[in-house]
Amino acid sequence: MWFRLLNVICIVFLLLSPARADIKDQIAALAPSGLVLVLDEKGEALVAQNADQPFVPASVAKIATAWLAMEVLGRDHRFQTQFYLDKKRVLYVRGGGDPFLISEELALLAPKLLEATNTDPFSGIVLDTSYYPDDLRIPGIEDTDEAYDALNSALAVNFNTIYAVRRGKTVHSAEKQTPITPLAISQFRARGPNGKGRISLAQQDRHVSALYAGELLAAFIRKAGGEVEGDISIGALPSRQKPIYVHRQSRALPEILAAMLLGSNNYITNQVFLEIGAYRLGGPVSLKKSLKVTQDILAKHKLADAIYLVEGSGISRENQFTAAGLAKMLHLFAPHANLLRKTKAGSRYKTGTLSDVSTLAGYAKTSEHGLVRFVISLGGGKGKLRFRLLRAIERGL
Repeated sequence: MWFRLLNVICIVFLLLSPARADIKDQIAALAPSGLVLVLDEKGEALVAQNADQPFVPASVAKIATAWLAMEVLGRDHRFQTQFYLDKKRVLYVRGGGDPFLISEELALLAPKLLEATNTDPFSGIVLDTSYYPDDLRIPGIEDTDEAYDALNSALAVNFNTIYAVRRGKTVHSAEKQTPITPLAISQFRARGPNGKGRISLAQQDRHVSALYAGELLAAFIRKAGGEVEGDISIGALPSRQKPIYVHRQSRALPEILAAMLLGSNNYITNQVFLEIGAYRLGGPVSLKKSLKVTQDILAKHKLADAIYLVEGSGISRENQFTAAGLAKMLHLFAPHANLLRKTKAGSRYKTGTLSDVSTLAGYAKTSEHGLVRFVISLGGGKGKLRFRLLRAIERGL
């Protein structure tokens, strides 16, 4: 009698436990029209719901850029900014598209620059932005004040944005590590909100980005004990000039990619994406070069028909993925999965969000199948639902 009663209790428990309920039924009940694909380590489908429909990846496309960057640039790659000095002590700065040329990096750079050039005053600064053509445009990036629409540039600081606070008629820096400059004040007065906020620099003129970078560099030179007495301007390097100092970004590529994926920063992503083409095919950068290198690598891995990119960040709705293609890319990216954000359960993931798109992809940690690759694509406004689906995968497999 006790044996039969125990069997009944076990059966009831199994029927009631959501972790034991059929995962496909759970997913169908939660998101009947959603795209969900889950593959085990052998590539066998554990869940495949609406998985044959192409979808817009949104910022999940950043996984593709991270994978391409590790393939082409390598984990030891560091972005560079070159400095030259003529006989009149005019300092020439050649931007190399460093996506992490932030205030903290300038604080490291300035003392090393003065050590290489001595502390005599510079008679001016000339900024060479020729590594990025003036007509470069990224699909999906619009002419707005939003930080996520910041213009990509050969020479820009703090992700090509200004973070400041307006108090009455005055404008102050909103972060202690960043000195305020005249251009930052004029830009924020013209386009910034009342109070605190972050704005992108003007979309129409890439030189505005460089001039602000030059002003901020000059401020850090002064903090390091140097001086800039002349003007800051845009120009070309003198011919046959050798750099007096080359600054290598303190962060290696994996650290930049981890920050890019964590913050889902479009500016960083497309700086990296543009470098992929120039690194393989030579400068200056161009979107055409990066797309050519991307297509070649995708073709090599038989992904050319499954992954279609027009830019690297996912901000464009013209990007198109298939679930099977992204799942295969996740297999290739698996050695770098630790660059992705981690859930409490140990899964790794990247989100993607546009007004009409909610995506989620990565590696779900399950009890029975270990780490499984997953792809989720839903309609807009379903950000929480995609995580409910991920939890169902974690518990049900």
